[in-house]
Amino acid sequence: MSISSAVDQYTVLTGDRSKIKDLLCSRLTECGWRDEVRLMCRNILIEKGTNNSFTVEQLIAEVTPKARTLVPDAVKKELLMKIRTILTEIEEEADEPEDES
Repeated sequence: MSISSAVDQYTVLTGDRSKIKDLLCSRLTECGWRDEVRLMCRNILIEKGTNNSFTVEQLIAEVTPKARTLVPDAVKKELLMKIRTILTEIEEEADEPEDES
């Protein structure tokens, strides 16, 4: 099992995944990223979607790379620190001796 899949599995089991997702959503809203992406989608649809031949999948494929580059470094760093904290907790729990009562 890779480290990323182990972290993913652990965060799902402990409920930390939803906390990380909520943190990401709130930070992206606070910094205006969501508004920028919404405007980008609107502009693409105006430009290419006039004849209804532009699909949602095509919109996602076009917007995703651009949207990822717009995520502020501060948000990325904050999420990385949160994930590192989770990894540290996993490591500390693994190092603790089990109680044999």
